[in-house]
Amino acid sequence: MVAGMRFARASGLLLHPTSLPGPYGVGDLGPEAYRYIDFLHAAGQKLWQVLPLNPTGYADSPFQCFSASAGNPILLSLDELVERGVLDKREVGSSPAFPTESVDYGAVIHFKMPLLDAAARNFFSSASAAHRREFDEFCRNNASWLDDFALFMAVKRAQSLVAWTRWPADIAGRHPEAIRRWSERLAQPVRAEKFLQYEFFRQWQGLRDYGSSKKIHVIGDVPIYVAQDSADVWANRQFFLLDERGDPLKVSGVPPDYFSATGQLWGNPIYNWPLLREMQYQWWVERLRSALRLYDFIRIDHFRGFEAYWEVAANESTAMRGQWVKGPGAELFSVLEKELGKLPIIAENLGVITPEVEAIRHEFGFPGMAILQFAFGNDPQAPTFKPHNYVHDLVAYTGTHDNDTVVGWWNSAGTHDSTRTPEDVEKEHAHTRAYFGFTDAPIQWVMIRGIMASVANTAIAPMQDVLGLGSEARMNLPGMPSGYWKWRMKPGAASQEIAAKLREMVKLYDR
Repeated sequence: MVAGMRFARASGLLLHPTSLPGPYGVGDLGPEAYRYIDFLHAAGQKLWQVLPLNPTGYADSPFQCFSASAGNPILLSLDELVERGVLDKREVGSSPAFPTESVDYGAVIHFKMPLLDAAARNFFSSASAAHRREFDEFCRNNASWLDDFALFMAVKRAQSLVAWTRWPADIAGRHPEAIRRWSERLAQPVRAEKFLQYEFFRQWQGLRDYGSSKKIHVIGDVPIYVAQDSADVWANRQFFLLDERGDPLKVSGVPPDYFSATGQLWGNPIYNWPLLREMQYQWWVERLRSALRLYDFIRIDHFRGFEAYWEVAANESTAMRGQWVKGPGAELFSVLEKELGKLPIIAENLGVITPEVEAIRHEFGFPGMAILQFAFGNDPQAPTFKPHNYVHDLVAYTGTHDNDTVVGWWNSAGTHDSTRTPEDVEKEHAHTRAYFGFTDAPIQWVMIRGIMASVANTAIAPMQDVLGLGSEARMNLPGMPSGYWKWRMKPGAASQEIAAKLREMVKLYDR
């Protein structure tokens, strides 16, 4: 796939595993994931892009996780646990009637977590010596993040899932005596958390190996920031701008943009970059090392924040009043490259992008992104998003997880999800029709063909666009606190007819 870290000409699809069909209320790493790889292979695709696979916290967003290194247990395949002999088929067979086109996370967690806890108990009471050795080896190899994460989750559960800043002061502050006492008291839950991680990485690696056998590589997603309520912040308070209690002093976001007239207030704590630099950025080295164990390529979300980031006081209610602060810049990537080798990174360079941001990207040879939905309207980057202005070293998308679907974008009046007026939308449609020379063709295939035919080395379409779905299938709306990340694909939707259509484009455009 990569020659000297240049991306070979290829295409792929964006689909988070939670969106896969299946009988247990949420997509997982089981049989349907293997079927999806078969579909990608039949469609001539070489890339599968996913959102962060980490354990979700606030509002079920994969961009607000309890750990930047751990895997999400709700993605574990119950069928595989039955096959492994650590779960009883009868227990799994009594699953409730879940909705098929969306995820009810509360209901899924209520059903699935007791079964996962039972699997952990069964493993420790009946696992073979070989499996126990495998488990122990996994724990040793991942101790740098696993020990903190397992204790964090065990305490969190014991504290009714409240944020760590609301725990008893001794364990919130990680006093050595409190760590020892809580570790002893919660020894079994801690071990169960470690088992779930062992099983997640085993299942995920099995799926990746299957993908590799079909020449399909995984693009993962690494958000620049980590969640405030995470093992990462709890275990490394010194690397974040926090008050004595552990609450953020400054938080992340972006100023007013296409999506929001008041900006986006993400609320993640800001890094203590001077201290990270003093420590030779080792925390970041380990974070990227973890990501490279999960994925073949990494999309870095909000790449521009490494050059300069938008910092907002923690007591602000919107992101309007903030300031740009210089980040670590090229120095961080020099250290990462020295420690980890050439980095297979895609830089998400959307929004307010300066020449300094682009200079870092070019220095390290990271391809940027182009979003075709933004090419025909008032977005300041619109000219660079038009296919005739693409360069080879680029990842072209019809849209991302933050966009409406292509069909939803085309059919909307525009005002519900952006700063576009109905007049803007009318002009945008006329421009799109003139550009591609069509009147009534299905808009999703016009757009998919647009990126596939382009010179961009990599072309990615969200699965919702391939299926021609409307706004009901939208994955996320930036700035909305809840109600998203729920879409699921109908069973059988990834059909042979769609695979044939994509394969034909792959053949036509040498992908």
